[in-house]
This record gives sequence, C-alpha cells and structure tokens, in this order.
Amino acid sequence: MMELNLNRKFTLLVLLLILFYLLNSPPFWKAMYPVYYEDLVNDATEQYQVDPNLVYAIIQIESNFKQERVSNKGATGLMQIMPDTAAWVIQQAQMPEEYIHRINDPKINIQIGSWYLAFLERKFHRNHYAVIASYNAGPGNVERWLRENTWDGTYQNLSEIPFGETRHYIQRVLYFYGKYQEVYQ
Repeated sequence: MMELNLNRKFTLLVLLLILFYLLNSPPFWKAMYPVYYEDLVNDATEQYQVDPNLVYAIIQIESNFKQERVSNKGATGLMQIMPDTAAWVIQQAQMPEEYIHRINDPKINIQIGSWYLAFLERKFHRNHYAVIASYNAGPGNVERWLRENTWDGTYQNLSEIPFGETRHYIQRVLYFYGKYQEVYQ
C-alpha cells in the first residue's frame, strides 16, 4: 500500500514538473500572445521606425487581429483607424489616394497605423504614454491635457487623464506591449 502511494506521488510530481515546463516554454507563451501579419508589421515598422511590439499590442487591443472589425465610432481594420485620420495620414505620407477605400486591407491598415504612430512619437518626443493616449483619445486632447497641466504625461499620474477609457487603454496596451517584448525578444 505504501509503495502504491509513493508511485502516485512520484507520478504526480513528474506531471507537475512537465506542466510547469510546458507553461514556461516559448511555444506556450507564443500561443498565448500570438502575432499575425508578421511580415506586414515588420515591413511597416521598419519603414517608419516604430517598435513592432507596440503595433502588435495596439492591434491586439483594437481588433484582436480581426481585420474586418469596425467600432461603434467608425474606426476600422486591424489598427482601428478612423476614416478622417486615415485620409489625413494618406495625404501627409503621400500614400496612394486609393488607400482610403482599402483601409480594411491588413497591409494598408498596418502601414497607415504605423505611419501614424511614428508621427505621434515625433509629436510627443517618444513619450510612449502620451503616444498611446493620443492613439486612443486623439492628439488634440493629449496636447491640451499636457498644456493645461491636466496630465503630466507620466505613468504615475495616469489617474489624472480625464477619459477613463484612455486610462484603461494605456494600461491594456502597456500590458500587451510588455508581453510581446518578453515573448518575442
């Protein structure tokens, strides 16, 4: 009887060790935090000098990698870009005008979104918190918050951001950004 009990304990210990190993293996974490459209993201982020992990995090939050997603406000595609923003980016970046009619196309959506993130990074001097906030709330709002000292642009003072959705958005993007950095670096 004692021998049977020891065998069960040993078997349980081995199973727990295997489970622990599997849960800490790269394939497990890559399944938990997948990347899709890798070539498109790499091409666009290399072209516009944007961190691909930030793009993956934004796509994860915005559309969960579903290219046909359209928000209640009209944002569309993987990176959930508003048509007015897309039109502005297309003009500023001198992209082909027909892109406006194809913003659900993953390649075009990722290009527009990556260019826009690069623009926001320049505008906010690479302050990732302000960049992420402005991707969600618009650069005009973030500029006003910073100018009027409503928010100082730091993580420590996220609670000062007037839009609860934007505070939550920054936290979620940063969470996934960190996970993508851990898993894919």
